[in-house]
Amino acid sequence: MNMKDTGVPDVFPRVAVLGAGTMGAGIAQVCAQAGSSVVLQDVADDLVQKGLGRVRDFLQKGVDKGKTTPNQRDAVLSRITTTTDRRAAARDAHLVIEAVPEKLELKNELFRELGSATSPACVLASNTSSLSLARVFAGVAGQARCIGMHFFNPVPLMALLEVVRTDASSQHTIDAVLAFGKALGKEPILVKDSPGFASSRLGVCLGLEAIRMLESGVATAEDIDKAMVLGYGHPMGPLKLTDLVGLDVRLAIADYLRKELDHPGFDAPGLMRRMVAEGRLGKKSGQGFYRW
Repeated sequence: MNMKDTGVPDVFPRVAVLGAGTMGAGIAQVCAQAGSSVVLQDVADDLVQKGLGRVRDFLQKGVDKGKTTPNQRDAVLSRITTTTDRRAAARDAHLVIEAVPEKLELKNELFRELGSATSPACVLASNTSSLSLARVFAGVAGQARCIGMHFFNPVPLMALLEVVRTDASSQHTIDAVLAFGKALGKEPILVKDSPGFASSRLGVCLGLEAIRMLESGVATAEDIDKAMVLGYGHPMGPLKLTDLVGLDVRLAIADYLRKELDHPGFDAPGLMRRMVAEGRLGKKSGQGFYRW
């Protein structure tokens, strides 16, 4: 993580990140690294402090490895403030990025509230990995300013930013978000609002097939992953990636895509359902296809 202070960006100098989990904390960090003032919000102070702790720990690892200076660490942290008040976080923001759990009703309620709680010029972005943005933003005032910004875990290290346009997204909103993505050091791609977008649709399909192969005894988890890493140049195999994302999260996306696309390729394998039922969710539970 080689960092440089780029100064306050021309677009979105003030950013609110709603949701201080793994994704929200990472998004807050990269926005602060780019020079934006960031408000990180969640529903309880312990959640917010845990998210800020994730940022602090990540930056400290960079210092320990000599990739980040203590001054850079402190500068990033100084740009992040925290709150449990969603309206207060969003009130003066130029950009609001939602990173709450993947529940359509929760996201839609949040954006309906933000529609009236923010400036009409404030861009409203969702980090959803697969949900229909038309439904996420349904009933929100000023939909020309609504867009998807799908980051990847771990946010500070992953280069891709999937920018998802809706039928209502204005060209001004699209251009501003693409420019901000580059200011964050990301490589943005632009896709239209469709189930699973580009990344989740392809990634989940590959992951499900890898689980079917493991279930039928084609090869071990390690060798299936090694095939994609060494044979196709993937930085991580599909089973290890599923562990990292969470089997429960991947299962929910698979079920959603199966319904929306009516495609049998998204039928979740029995092994996956059993593992989720048993609590073997991957890295966050300590056991998935690998022991963590």
